[in-house]
Amino acid sequence: MTVKLTEKAAGEVKRIIDEQKYEESIALRVGVSGGGCSGFSYALGFDKTYDEKADSKYECHGVPVVVDRKSALFLDGTTVDFHEGIDKRGFVFDNPNAVKSCGCGSSFQA
Repeated sequence: MTVKLTEKAAGEVKRIIDEQKYEESIALRVGVSGGGCSGFSYALGFDKTYDEKADSKYECHGVPVVVDRKSALFLDGTTVDFHEGIDKRGFVFDNPNAVKSCGCGSSFQA
């Protein structure tokens, strides 16, 4: 198992790719980095590099997704959704490995 995108999140990623006129080889890179108020922060970005030894690459709802193997340990089973409301707008992570999250939802503890 790995990181999944909901259809809504995939649609938003595709919209950004089209709007920014990224190359076809671009992929959504999902990862974690040290820091944040709970220990780890989520990272989303676009990347055209892929290291077969260090990364996993797959497709979710037509979006190429790349996750480095270290991040995959903390993100296994995570679902990325896109929320758009009057209170907030952005990508939201549902991580079953998180034992504690910060109030803003951008960092977690595993």
